[in-house]
Amino acid sequence: MPMNEVARYAVFGNPIRHSKSPQIHAEFARQCEQSLQYRAVFVEMGLFSETARRFFEHGGQGINVTVPFKREAWEFAEVLSERARRAGAVNTLSLAADGKILGDNTDGIGLVRDMVANLGWTIRDNCVLLLGAGGAARGIVELLLRESPRCLQIVNRTSSRAEELATAFADLGPVSGGAYETLDGTRFDLVINATSASLGGELPPLPASLLTERSCCYDMMYAPEPTIFMRWAAQNTAWAVADGLGMLVEQAAESFYIWRGLRPQTGTVVAELRASMGGS
Repeated sequence: MPMNEVARYAVFGNPIRHSKSPQIHAEFARQCEQSLQYRAVFVEMGLFSETARRFFEHGGQGINVTVPFKREAWEFAEVLSERARRAGAVNTLSLAADGKILGDNTDGIGLVRDMVANLGWTIRDNCVLLLGAGGAARGIVELLLRESPRCLQIVNRTSSRAEELATAFADLGPVSGGAYETLDGTRFDLVINATSASLGGELPPLPASLLTERSCCYDMMYAPEPTIFMRWAAQNTAWAVADGLGMLVEQAAESFYIWRGLRPQTGTVVAELRASMGGS
């Protein structure tokens, strides 16, 4: 890139209007004294590869990818990181010095950093329950297992999907999969909701006996008010409850590090976003 030229980045999605990524990366750039341009791009269905190729050909340096294009970004990337390869999805594309397009997935590290570094929760030696077996869940299983939990159980309405996901990561640690019905009589130290049910005001079929007074519950979704999953957790004696806003910022910080080689501070950014959403 020529000297003094502003580096160009973007987030691609459909829909994209309410993306918080431009606000997040503008604050990261200010913190780290980086001159860059970051914008949200609405991508028509079926046109991801064409739009991404054109972006890079016209001087773009990196792209964040949100729904529903993470699999298409995985296929578009010329070189995949190990975590992206296993996740089967890419949320961060970058232009390498040799001109190759690199694909990475920062969702898992974003989740773990928020839970461990920001919230002070513990994964190591604890029993973890993961609700859902879709793309959101697949993107975080590797990073959860690398934290050495005592066990990781994945449950899904279609049990075969949970079982397949567990099998795909079984070489990394003690992971199993099954249906929600298998939860009767079990208890977990950490419960993570990787389904999108909360956004529709729906709650997965969870037994009230699932939690202890020391259990932590994390919803990967976020909203101005506590989600239905968060309310369920609080009503059933959870010790701590959190949503996915911190994960959003932490995965963005990892993307920024991949692109710029600098790691921004995230705490103030999370607080500013929370205030702008009207949350507490």
